Order: sequence, then C-alpha cells, then structure tokens
Amino acid sequence: MVKRKTALKIRKAHRYLGIFLGIQFLMWTISGMYFSWTDIDEIHGDHFKKEIPEQTAFSDLVISSQLNIQEPIKSLELLEIADEPYYWINETMLYNALTGTKKEELTEQEAIKVAKRYMLADLEFDQIQRIESVGDHHEYRGRPLPVYEISYKTDENLKAYVAIENGAFQTVRHRDWRWFDFLWMTHTMDYQGRDDFNTIVLRAFSLLGLITVLSGFLLWYTSSPTMRKLIKNKRK
Repeated sequence: MVKRKTALKIRKAHRYLGIFLGIQFLMWTISGMYFSWTDIDEIHGDHFKKEIPEQTAFSDLVISSQLNIQEPIKSLELLEIADEPYYWINETMLYNALTGTKKEELTEQEAIKVAKRYMLADLEFDQIQRIESVGDHHEYRGRPLPVYEISYKTDENLKAYVAIENGAFQTVRHRDWRWFDFLWMTHTMDYQGRDDFNTIVLRAFSLLGLITVLSGFLLWYTSSPTMRKLIKNKRK
C-alpha cells in the first residue's frame, strides 16, 4: 500500500492540477455542449442565403484567341458578375466574355448585385466597405483579398463578403457564427489564429488533464477503505 506521505503528495498534486486546469475543462465542456446543440448549417449562415443559383447560359461569347493575353492559358472559368459573363483566367485575370476587355476589379455596385444573387431578397442593405487586409482573428481570415464587406440591417449583424478580384461570393458571417468561432478558439486553444488544432498549448493541457484524471484514480486507490481492506486480506 502507498505510504501516507506519498498519498498526501498525490492528493496535493491532484488538487493543484484541478485548480490549474479547471477553467479550461469548463471551457471545453461549454464549447462542446454548444457545438453539439447547434445546427452547423445555421452557423454557416445558410438560412440567410438562397439555394445555390444556377449558372446563367450565355451566347455569342468571345473565344480565347480573341483575348489580349500574352501568357499561355492554364485555367479558364466562366463566371457571372452582375448579370454579365466573365472569363477568370489562370486565377489572376478577369475578362469580359462578351467584349474581350480586361476588367481590373469589381465596383461596389457590382459587388452588391453579386451578394443580392446569393442572399435572401428580404434582407435590407446597410453599407459596404473595402477591406485590403485582415488580422489572424478577423472573421474573414484565410480567404482572398481584397474583398467587399457588405452589411445588412439585422439584429444578427449579418455581413456578406465578395472578392474584388473576380467577384466570387465568399461567405457570410453573423452573430452565432462569431460565438461559434470564439468557443472554437477556446476549444482548440489556438489563441493566435483560432484554426490550428495541433497547438503546443492544447497538447500540454491534454497531457496535464490525463495526469489529473490518473492521479484521481490513484488517489481513490490509496484512500479507499475497500481497497485497503482487500489488500490487507490478501496479505493474510
């Protein structure tokens, strides 16, 4: 049987580990409950969007040889921007597919039309702003820049994002998504970028959590009258 002095050390270690890890355990529990009780489609903002619109069929489009492009074409995608067809070439250049003219970037009005094509019709437009760069904690992180941020008059502080370079509708963000994002950060313990699930801090706390649980079992083993009685009878 473990000596009393050793048992006291285990108890003390278990107590201090519990205090140190308690807040993080609580955050893991709260965030886990939130994740399991929420509809991920609503978190993504699908209830603010129409069904994915079908690509409009266009005719009389110019061919690639008519475009003033010096470099070889590696990729070409037909996009629809504000009811107009465009070629997105090599993921860097945008050309009007009817006139063959190169387009440098979207205007604010074109971005609003793009968002209107994807968002529900009853949403009331509020304002639009251009974003050139974002931080590691910004809700639009990890996506193409620059971008237009389009805000709507809603209680959820709803925003849609449209890429300026090619007019692609990127995503929507709203209040519930921001709560989800914050709790995800506390769950992964990635306090720099929020999206890394392999942080050293998370690994350390997971290991300490395991030690806390094991020390609890060991503490029960060393202090349980039943276990003491069984060990005593076995020695006889």
